[in-house]
Amino acid sequence: MFAPFGLLWALIGLILTIGGTWLEAFVTNAPWNWSQGNIEFYSLGVNFQVGAVLFTGCMGGRHAAALSQIAYLSLGLFLFESFGFQVFTQGGGLDYLREPSFGYLLGFVPAGWVCGALAFRAKPRLERLVFSCLSGLAVIHLVGLVYLVLTHLFRWGDDRFSLLNAIASFSVSQIPGQVMIICAVSVIAYAMRRLMFY
Repeated sequence: MFAPFGLLWALIGLILTIGGTWLEAFVTNAPWNWSQGNIEFYSLGVNFQVGAVLFTGCMGGRHAAALSQIAYLSLGLFLFESFGFQVFTQGGGLDYLREPSFGYLLGFVPAGWVCGALAFRAKPRLERLVFSCLSGLAVIHLVGLVYLVLTHLFRWGDDRFSLLNAIASFSVSQIPGQVMIICAVSVIAYAMRRLMFY
Protein backbone atom coordinates (compact mmCIF):
# COMPACT_ATOMS: atom_id res chain seq x y z
CA MET A 1 0.00 0.00 0.00
CA PHE A 2 1.26 3.47 -0.87
CA ALA A 3 2.16 5.83 1.95
CA PRO A 4 0.20 9.11 1.87
CA PHE A 5 0.82 10.89 -1.44
CA GLY A 6 2.80 7.89 -2.78
CA LEU A 7 2.65 8.82 -6.47
CA LEU A 8 3.54 12.40 -5.68
CA TRP A 9 6.56 11.21 -3.69
CA ALA A 10 7.58 8.93 -6.57
CA LEU A 11 7.65 11.96 -8.87
CA ILE A 12 9.48 14.05 -6.26
CA GLY A 13 11.97 11.21 -5.79
CA LEU A 14 12.63 11.04 -9.52
CA ILE A 15 13.23 14.79 -9.70
CA LEU A 16 15.45 14.75 -6.61
CA THR A 17 17.51 11.84 -7.93
CA ILE A 18 18.09 13.50 -11.29
CA GLY A 19 18.96 16.79 -9.60
CA GLY A 20 21.09 15.04 -6.97
CA THR A 21 23.18 13.49 -9.74
CA TRP A 22 24.59 16.91 -10.55
CA LEU A 23 24.91 18.39 -7.03
CA GLU A 24 28.09 17.70 -5.11
CA ALA A 25 27.79 17.50 -1.31
CA PHE A 26 29.83 19.87 0.86
CA VAL A 27 30.27 20.57 4.57
CA THR A 28 31.57 23.72 6.21
CA ASN A 29 34.16 24.29 8.88
CA ALA A 30 33.09 24.55 12.52
CA PRO A 31 30.42 27.25 13.16
CA TRP A 32 32.45 28.96 15.90
CA ASN A 33 34.90 30.05 13.19
CA TRP A 34 32.18 31.74 11.12
CA SER A 35 32.14 34.93 13.21
CA GLN A 36 35.60 35.77 11.90
CA GLY A 37 34.25 35.62 8.35
CA ASN A 38 36.15 32.41 7.80
CA ILE A 39 33.58 30.05 6.24
CA GLU A 40 35.25 27.26 4.31
CA PHE A 41 33.61 24.49 2.32
CA TYR A 42 34.93 20.94 2.01
CA SER A 43 33.73 18.43 -0.56
CA LEU A 44 32.43 15.09 0.72
CA GLY A 45 33.41 13.49 -2.59
CA VAL A 46 29.84 12.35 -3.31
CA ASN A 47 26.71 13.76 -4.88
CA PHE A 48 23.16 13.79 -3.47
CA GLN A 49 21.86 10.85 -5.52
CA VAL A 50 21.89 8.32 -2.70
CA GLY A 51 20.40 10.88 -0.33
CA ALA A 52 17.53 11.46 -2.77
CA VAL A 53 16.80 7.73 -3.02
CA LEU A 54 16.75 7.26 0.74
CA PHE A 55 14.84 10.48 1.42
CA THR A 56 12.11 9.28 -0.95
CA GLY A 57 11.94 6.00 0.94
CA CYS A 58 11.65 7.80 4.29
CA MET A 59 8.95 10.17 3.04
CA GLY A 60 7.01 8.23 0.41
CA GLY A 61 7.45 4.63 1.46
CA ARG A 62 8.75 1.56 -0.32
CA HIS A 63 6.57 1.67 -3.45
CA ALA A 64 7.18 5.36 -4.13
CA ALA A 65 10.93 4.98 -3.67
CA ALA A 66 11.20 1.88 -5.86
CA LEU A 67 8.95 3.38 -8.55
CA SER A 68 10.96 6.62 -8.65
CA GLN A 69 14.19 4.66 -9.17
CA ILE A 70 12.71 2.40 -11.84
CA ALA A 71 11.70 5.59 -13.66
CA TYR A 72 15.19 7.04 -13.13
CA LEU A 73 16.91 3.97 -14.58
CA SER A 74 14.46 3.83 -17.49
CA LEU A 75 15.05 7.48 -18.33
CA GLY A 76 18.81 7.05 -18.15
CA LEU A 77 18.90 3.93 -20.28
CA PHE A 78 16.27 4.78 -22.90
CA LEU A 79 15.85 8.57 -23.00
CA PHE A 80 19.54 8.98 -23.77
CA GLU A 81 19.23 6.56 -26.69
CA SER A 82 16.26 8.44 -28.14
CA PHE A 83 17.07 12.09 -27.44
CA GLY A 84 20.63 12.24 -26.13
CA PHE A 85 19.43 13.57 -22.75
CA GLN A 86 22.11 12.76 -20.16
CA VAL A 87 20.57 11.47 -16.93
CA PHE A 88 23.52 9.53 -15.50
CA THR A 89 26.84 11.20 -14.69
CA GLN A 90 28.75 9.41 -17.46
CA GLY A 91 26.04 9.67 -20.13
CA GLY A 92 23.38 7.03 -20.54
CA GLY A 93 21.92 4.55 -22.97
CA LEU A 94 22.17 0.79 -22.98
CA ASP A 95 25.97 1.00 -23.20
CA TYR A 96 25.86 2.29 -19.63
CA LEU A 97 25.25 -1.30 -18.53
CA ARG A 98 28.99 -1.81 -19.05
CA GLU A 99 29.92 1.01 -16.65
CA PRO A 100 31.31 -0.27 -13.34
CA SER A 101 29.05 2.14 -11.43
CA PHE A 102 25.83 0.84 -13.01
CA GLY A 103 25.39 -1.85 -10.35
CA TYR A 104 25.14 0.86 -7.71
CA LEU A 105 22.45 2.62 -9.75
CA LEU A 106 20.67 -0.71 -10.10
CA GLY A 107 20.83 -1.03 -6.31
CA PHE A 108 18.74 2.15 -5.95
CA VAL A 109 15.53 0.20 -6.65
CA PRO A 110 15.80 -2.41 -3.85
CA ALA A 111 17.48 0.15 -1.57
CA GLY A 112 14.54 2.54 -1.88
CA TRP A 113 12.15 -0.32 -1.25
CA VAL A 114 14.02 -1.55 1.85
CA CYS A 115 14.43 1.96 3.25
CA GLY A 116 10.75 2.77 2.70
CA ALA A 117 9.56 -0.52 4.18
CA LEU A 118 11.60 -0.02 7.34
CA ALA A 119 10.76 3.68 7.66
CA PHE A 120 7.02 2.99 7.72
CA ARG A 121 6.94 -0.01 10.06
CA ALA A 122 5.99 2.22 12.97
CA LYS A 123 5.64 5.89 13.85
CA PRO A 124 8.65 7.92 12.75
CA ARG A 125 11.52 8.07 15.18
CA LEU A 126 14.89 9.50 14.29
CA GLU A 127 16.78 6.31 15.08
CA ARG A 128 14.34 4.27 12.95
CA LEU A 129 14.89 6.57 9.99
CA VAL A 130 18.67 6.42 10.42
CA PHE A 131 18.49 2.62 10.52
CA SER A 132 16.24 2.61 7.43
CA CYS A 133 18.70 4.78 5.51
CA LEU A 134 21.72 2.75 6.61
CA SER A 135 19.94 -0.43 5.52
CA GLY A 136 19.21 1.13 2.14
CA LEU A 137 22.83 2.22 1.78
CA ALA A 138 23.99 -1.32 2.58
CA VAL A 139 21.70 -2.66 -0.17
CA ILE A 140 23.10 -0.18 -2.71
CA HIS A 141 26.66 -1.25 -1.96
CA LEU A 142 25.79 -4.96 -1.87
CA VAL A 143 24.13 -4.83 -5.30
CA GLY A 144 26.96 -2.66 -6.64
CA LEU A 145 29.63 -5.04 -5.39
CA VAL A 146 27.86 -8.10 -6.79
CA TYR A 147 27.55 -6.31 -10.15
CA LEU A 148 31.25 -5.42 -10.12
CA VAL A 149 32.26 -9.00 -9.37
CA LEU A 150 29.98 -10.42 -12.07
CA THR A 151 31.18 -7.96 -14.72
CA HIS A 152 34.78 -8.84 -13.92
CA LEU A 153 34.14 -12.60 -13.87
CA PHE A 154 32.33 -12.61 -17.20
CA ARG A 155 34.48 -9.82 -18.69
CA TRP A 156 31.54 -7.85 -20.05
CA GLY A 157 32.18 -4.68 -18.11
CA ASP A 158 34.48 -1.76 -18.70
CA ASP A 159 38.15 -2.75 -18.30
CA ARG A 160 39.39 0.66 -17.10
CA PHE A 161 39.45 -0.52 -13.46
CA SER A 162 40.75 -3.62 -11.79
CA LEU A 163 38.25 -5.21 -9.42
CA LEU A 164 40.02 -3.90 -6.31
CA ASN A 165 40.33 -0.38 -7.75
CA ALA A 166 36.65 -0.40 -8.70
CA ILE A 167 35.65 -1.49 -5.18
CA ALA A 168 37.86 1.21 -3.67
CA SER A 169 36.51 3.90 -6.03
CA PHE A 170 32.82 3.05 -5.98
CA SER A 171 32.33 1.70 -2.44
CA VAL A 172 35.09 2.32 0.07
CA SER A 173 35.78 5.96 -0.79
CA GLN A 174 32.07 6.82 -1.06
CA ILE A 175 30.78 5.46 2.24
CA PRO A 176 31.98 8.23 4.64
CA GLY A 177 30.36 11.00 2.58
CA GLN A 178 27.20 8.97 2.06
CA VAL A 179 26.88 8.31 5.80
CA MET A 180 27.10 12.07 6.43
CA ILE A 181 24.34 12.63 3.88
CA ILE A 182 22.25 9.95 5.61
CA CYS A 183 22.51 11.89 8.87
CA ALA A 184 21.10 15.00 7.18
CA VAL A 185 18.42 13.05 5.28
CA SER A 186 17.24 11.32 8.45
CA VAL A 187 16.90 14.57 10.39
CA ILE A 188 15.09 16.33 7.53
CA ALA A 189 12.73 13.38 6.93
CA TYR A 190 11.99 13.10 10.65
CA ALA A 191 11.16 16.81 10.93
CA MET A 192 9.01 16.76 7.80
CA ARG A 193 7.07 13.66 8.81
CA ARG A 194 6.37 15.20 12.22
CA LEU A 195 5.18 18.41 10.56
CA MET A 196 3.03 16.51 8.07
CA PHE A 197 1.57 14.20 10.77
CA TYR A 198 2.44 10.86 9.17
